[in-house]
Amino acid sequence: MEMSGSDTTFAGSIPELYDTHLVPLIFEPYALDLARRAVALAPGRVLEVAAGTGVVTRALAKMLPAAVDLVATDLNPPMLARAAAVGTERPVTWQQADAMQLPFEAASFDLVVCQFGAMFFPDRAAAFAQARRVLRPGGAFLFNVWDRIETNEFADVVSAALGTLFPADPPRFMARTPHGYFDRAQIARDLAAGGFGAAPEIETVTARSRAPSALAAAIAYCQGTPMRNEIEARAAGDLTEATRISAEALEARFGSAAIEGQIQAHVVMARY
Repeated sequence: MEMSGSDTTFAGSIPELYDTHLVPLIFEPYALDLARRAVALAPGRVLEVAAGTGVVTRALAKMLPAAVDLVATDLNPPMLARAAAVGTERPVTWQQADAMQLPFEAASFDLVVCQFGAMFFPDRAAAFAQARRVLRPGGAFLFNVWDRIETNEFADVVSAALGTLFPADPPRFMARTPHGYFDRAQIARDLAAGGFGAAPEIETVTARSRAPSALAAAIAYCQGTPMRNEIEARAAGDLTEATRISAEALEARFGSAAIEGQIQAHVVMARY
């Protein structure tokens, strides 16, 4: 699927809602997973790209030795501002940067980390080439991407519910972008095109997503992601109604109290 321009717009209240609702819902388990893998590589200097509101940055800052230099970047200033405002346990260099054109010298990092950002890159092979360029020989590029939407239950239910509200033009953000880059063979081809000669290590990791209520999960998806832009752009784009319908669908599927569903992602390690 071709990406829409609104897919990369994280502005207004989205960064705060993203951080307070979506991060604990689906991102924290994988952030801890990436941080543990990063620690095992014993890097001296780490670059994070597409850091978003900093969930991985916070985990890295906590788990890596204090002597490790950590630079966290994102294309979107509002997301990076939220990350910097929340802060970390130790100093981190926050810098606005485009993963497609990293403003760093060649061979300047031991590890490049990216959590759920590769799906948003307009040219993934070119972005991967940038990651390889800034890596030192022997370094690694560690990232994750969501598996297909059918394996991620909350996202799938919300997308289907919004299809009933907008049957002529259903919002397709979740399937198109966050869950649109799941083909392991394509990932390997893009890494090879980006200059990573060795076959990547790809592991599919399943976890559980938990929310205090169906409404909390609906708010996370409908108001804390760029799908909000799609909802509001439609002629009948009532954000409150879209959130209500999504919450009803989640409650019908998962119950009226705290809810729990499957999430699934691929974790990729490409070595230089």
